[in-house]
Amino acid sequence: MRVLVLGGYGVFGQRLAQLLRRDGHDLTIAGRNLASAKAVAAQLGCNALQLDRNGDISALFGHDVVIDAAGPFHAQGPDPYRFARAVLAAGAHYLDLSDNAEFCSGIIALDRQAKDAGLCALSGLSSVPGLSSAAVRALTGSEIPQIIDIAILPGNRSPRGLSVMTSILTQAGKPFSVWTAGRWAKAWGWSDPKTYRLPDGTMRQGWQIEVPDTRLFPRHFGASTVIFRAGLELSIMRYGLALFGLLRRRLPIRVTPFLVRAFQLAAGMFLPFGSARGGMSVMVVTATERHFWRLLAEQGDGPFIPGVAIRALLRRPSLPAGARPALEVITLDEAEAAMTDLKVRCERATEPRAPIVPQVLGPDFEMLPANVRALHLNAEVSTWQGSATVRRGSSRWGQFLAAAFGFPPEAEAVPVEVRKTVTDAGEIWFRKFGDHRFQSRIIRTQNGLTESFGPFAFRLAPFVREGALHFPVAAARLGPLPLPRWLLPGSDAREFDKDGTVRFDIRLTAPITARLIVHYTGQLSAVVPAIPFHPDAPDHPTLA
Repeated sequence: MRVLVLGGYGVFGQRLAQLLRRDGHDLTIAGRNLASAKAVAAQLGCNALQLDRNGDISALFGHDVVIDAAGPFHAQGPDPYRFARAVLAAGAHYLDLSDNAEFCSGIIALDRQAKDAGLCALSGLSSVPGLSSAAVRALTGSEIPQIIDIAILPGNRSPRGLSVMTSILTQAGKPFSVWTAGRWAKAWGWSDPKTYRLPDGTMRQGWQIEVPDTRLFPRHFGASTVIFRAGLELSIMRYGLALFGLLRRRLPIRVTPFLVRAFQLAAGMFLPFGSARGGMSVMVVTATERHFWRLLAEQGDGPFIPGVAIRALLRRPSLPAGARPALEVITLDEAEAAMTDLKVRCERATEPRAPIVPQVLGPDFEMLPANVRALHLNAEVSTWQGSATVRRGSSRWGQFLAAAFGFPPEAEAVPVEVRKTVTDAGEIWFRKFGDHRFQSRIIRTQNGLTESFGPFAFRLAPFVREGALHFPVAAARLGPLPLPRWLLPGSDAREFDKDGTVRFDIRLTAPITARLIVHYTGQLSAVVPAIPFHPDAPDHPTLA
């Protein structure tokens, strides 16, 4: 193919050009700096061309594919797709390496023009979302993931282009929307650090930023949480950027070209430190498993990775027509095949994810009906709704205990909601009966489960009988003090299936008197939240 790479002398563009030249494409290196274009073209044995994306672009004619590797894509002016439209008008396919969420998602505006011309305009055919979406699909297959967690973690000795630095500095300390636990929430650029493992066991820290994945993956894959983080190898640079972000949250600091170059100069002082080893991690959590795809690039080959998706696509005999973000444009197998001549190691791994109730029940958990099992298989947050009837005991002792533990008042067919949130320690069960709310904490112990209401902790010994899950109270303590058996409440609690619906029947009686405290029965159905459009989508400017 006759391929033009705009910005083919930049950090990522030059390496993409090397990959395409290895594959035998008729290549032209283009950009505003003709001397730089000629220098790279001389090394690769290809053509050079002076071309300004915002100026005269008549030289686009005569190419099969035009790749924009110049960036930055967050600052394209009032007509961000001028260059892409011109490429299509010149009869060429348009591809880019954009990692800007707004630019990438907005490329669909060119869909009719691209289809009418039988051409493609694909944005984000880079590490994200081109490679990351291929990895997510390979890990999930036909399953709907609950959590998607992605990180890109370059080595410190990797070269730093001005476009990438501008993008990260622009995001630092600025708010963006992230889809978490089934809702859009506000996050801050370069915040919420987390540690990731690479294929050789190396641990790297990533910080949350916005990329096309965070905007597009919730609707595309149906996940309840989509998180992306980027990292810097040296802690002084990571925390220095975090401090810059905190300042920008309080002060109107503009990211100017002078500021970007100042940061680039400061970062260059630390270039001898760290390593030339970087990586990428993609984790997908389903109901019962965690799936991982990890990549480790060594000896400075990390900057080749953003070009891998384009290389893989151009190995196909034809390209798809239409304009869209580069979601699942290639497969992970194609991507890995396009890295065989690089110093890159990839691995896939799966590990069981056993929530606390399945852990305690073991093989007996599979004896439960599917909908009852689903109640205890959430990976992060699950919400169940239905109705319940509540009966309260009439004795003063029973009424006192019911009030002390926050149990709901007596009611008939009251709406009920149960929300279960997974934490590092276990789960939080939040219950709402009408307007009345109460919650407890559930953790796994050596002898079963422990449910805590304030200072009171009750050891439960769950078991399965006749297709129902029972939760009897086996022991209790107040703070660190164990309670004698004669102070234990009576408990007849079970979850079961009836007519395809999860039913619950919870009856608690008071210690000493064995009189009723509370008895509530009802039904629950899983709430599958509709994923609203991103808050910044043009047709959906605001979301509650």
